[in-house]
Amino acid sequence: MPRPILATVHSDALRHNLQRARDCAPDARVWAVVKANAYGHGIERCFEALRSADGFALLDLDEAERIRALDWRGPVLLLEGVFEPRDLELCSRLHVWHTVHCTEQIDWLAAHKTQVPHRVFLKLNSGMNRLGFKPGAFRAAWARLNALPQVDEISLMTHFSDADGQRGISHQLSVFEAATADLPGERTLCNSAAILRHAAVPLHSRAGEAATEVLASDWVRSGIATYGSAPDHPGRTAADWALQPAMTLSSRLIGVQDLEAGDTVGYGSAFTADRPMRVGVVACGYADGYPRHAPNGTPVLVNGVRTRVVGRVSMDMITVDLSPLDEAGHAIGVGAEVVLWGRSASGAVLPVDEVAHAAGTISYELLCAVAQRVPFAAGEG
Repeated sequence: MPRPILATVHSDALRHNLQRARDCAPDARVWAVVKANAYGHGIERCFEALRSADGFALLDLDEAERIRALDWRGPVLLLEGVFEPRDLELCSRLHVWHTVHCTEQIDWLAAHKTQVPHRVFLKLNSGMNRLGFKPGAFRAAWARLNALPQVDEISLMTHFSDADGQRGISHQLSVFEAATADLPGERTLCNSAAILRHAAVPLHSRAGEAATEVLASDWVRSGIATYGSAPDHPGRTAADWALQPAMTLSSRLIGVQDLEAGDTVGYGSAFTADRPMRVGVVACGYADGYPRHAPNGTPVLVNGVRTRVVGRVSMDMITVDLSPLDEAGHAIGVGAEVVLWGRSASGAVLPVDEVAHAAGTISYELLCAVAQRVPFAAGEG
């Protein structure tokens, strides 16, 4: 038999979460963001559930080829654009739209020989200071692109650094509005946090006058929310946003140990029992993608009952406190279900956000880090 660890991708949750993005931004078209192999869930495993999206946004041409191989004929967007001049030929062949964020990418387009003009998304650095043209250079970049026969339509985009926090988006939104005033083209501004928290914020018209437009138009980019994680955790939870977990990482107990007060558990004796207790040994470790730095107390479900990790995470195993189950009279032994995050068979849910928070990281990292040796399965419920 294989090890009992399993990652299950829930198609029903993916469909539900994508619809939540539509509900929050009803006048916008929705990019399903599937970069990083659909945030670790697998592009091919998620595709049918996300097929109702208006387009797929991703990172590189390999992912674009995979989406096209699934017979997707709608829009595909490279979020960071091309990485070298020859990528433009494949963009033409795959009919891929791509971001332009630097002068070099414009140079490559100007030298590119193509019969089919490109749809590009010109990115403004509105304050995040990663990719994009600074406001003072943005209009010149737009004018240069607009003059190229290699370029068809130009859309406008930016990315918010603080949509998930107290600072919010107003400081960047004002920069975007000033830099893009009177420029034609569709806009895409909202990531998951902005979709959930700011999609109803009024957006001034392109002429600078009050308008009925909302921040969400014309495209929104639904990333981590699609996979059931709250982008602003711990301030808000996935349940607060009516999101459902799209991945369950589960395993089983493969051993049980009885401890006396003073006994220690695992490498470095990182946990010491303060009373007689039982611990369960779980077939899951950092080689499976579970965070090695998860401390004592990190939540876990055993047969649907919430308990905690005790002792240091090792390569192939973790140990968990069985006291809550023993106290409730549950006869738990080898073979009992363990949910590291996601849905248990009993219906109990352990949000990946809680596990990540306990481990001092974010859900994105845990979901993307599930190891290749972990088998995946599809699930509806």
